[in-house]
Amino acid sequence: MNIRVIKNLCVGCKLCVKVCPFGAITMPQHKAEIDLDKCTLCGACVTECKFGAIELTKAQVHQPQAVNLADYKGVWVFCEQKKGHVQNISYELLGKGRELADKLGVYLGGVLLGDNIAGKANDLIHRGADKVYLVESKKLENYQPEPYSNVLIDLVEKYKPEILLCGATFIGRSLIPRVAVNLNAGLTADCTGLEIDPEKKILLQTRPAFGGNIMATIICPDYRPQMSTVRHKVMKEAVVDTKRKGEIIKEAFADERLISRTRILDIIDEIEETINLAEADIIVSGGRGLGAPENFSLIRDLAKALGGAVGASRSAVDADWIPYSHQVGQTGKTVCPKIYIACGISGQIQHLAGMSSSDIIIAINKDPDAPIFNFATYGIVGDLFQIVPLLTKRFKEILKK
Repeated sequence: MNIRVIKNLCVGCKLCVKVCPFGAITMPQHKAEIDLDKCTLCGACVTECKFGAIELTKAQVHQPQAVNLADYKGVWVFCEQKKGHVQNISYELLGKGRELADKLGVYLGGVLLGDNIAGKANDLIHRGADKVYLVESKKLENYQPEPYSNVLIDLVEKYKPEILLCGATFIGRSLIPRVAVNLNAGLTADCTGLEIDPEKKILLQTRPAFGGNIMATIICPDYRPQMSTVRHKVMKEAVVDTKRKGEIIKEAFADERLISRTRILDIIDEIEETINLAEADIIVSGGRGLGAPENFSLIRDLAKALGGAVGASRSAVDADWIPYSHQVGQTGKTVCPKIYIACGISGQIQHLAGMSSSDIIIAINKDPDAPIFNFATYGIVGDLFQIVPLLTKRFKEILKK
């Protein structure tokens, strides 16, 4: 937007000066002048001017060209792989994708990018995919945003799926927004529920909003594909059926579509004594109540005794007491273990959004009014520095037997 004064029409009446709420208009030499550093382009002066001496123009906004919805068929899942291994989030999305595809009466497709991973294509078919779009190249061995997004954009433009699902992982959150922007498609992030509208046959995408206080259902009726990312452990994995048959469609891309302006120098795996947080049936988490980073040894000892994983609240991560990879919550990982033990965690809504679906929640906190107790299955009010070591000792004794 732009605003200007047409000097030969201005009579110096000062009506615009009086109506401007930001003091952006002055009247030197009886002609209005607008200070663009103060002006917010609210248009109040344009409405007030009786002589048409102030002009507010709007730049034309490019509107994406409407698509023919009938051209788009099928449900796709971007199947994430690391070091040649398909990640579990992909199997979770194939399970939900199969359900959506059946309701729409269309095929389910899996997209698999990597190097020397053709042997994994049948795994996707055994998990419910009717078609697997396979792209192999040494340049796709590890995830990089540019080549991966270029390949996925080209595949979508060629085959036109009506729905595209991706995990809300580090890779998915980097990849899918790039794809959505280039395709002029809508994208709903961090969905916890996906359904098909029985009448309109469009995707209903449900996700938490306002810190998890409400659940918003979002639709994309006019553009395709309808795109969603889904957090790990929100949906159940597709069951394995080795009798299923499907089609593997191999695609090749020119080198210029696989070029990346960045290169990977090294990949360092974080070494942990306990199991992966996202896969754990038991998680022991620590928060600000631990007081210092060295006190996370109490959490690790209990997690190790139970064969579980170590989690943390955002406050503990922000204090650099533990790496971000352990963060549970709205801005961390969403987990769904059988048992979640929260030690010294007050229970803010952002943390609850990442673990409230746990089967059993055990809270340990010295504050009897901590919000976590409103959601806990079992609550222990007391000093975690006394309680946690006692629990660790007792579990070791019992589990030895």
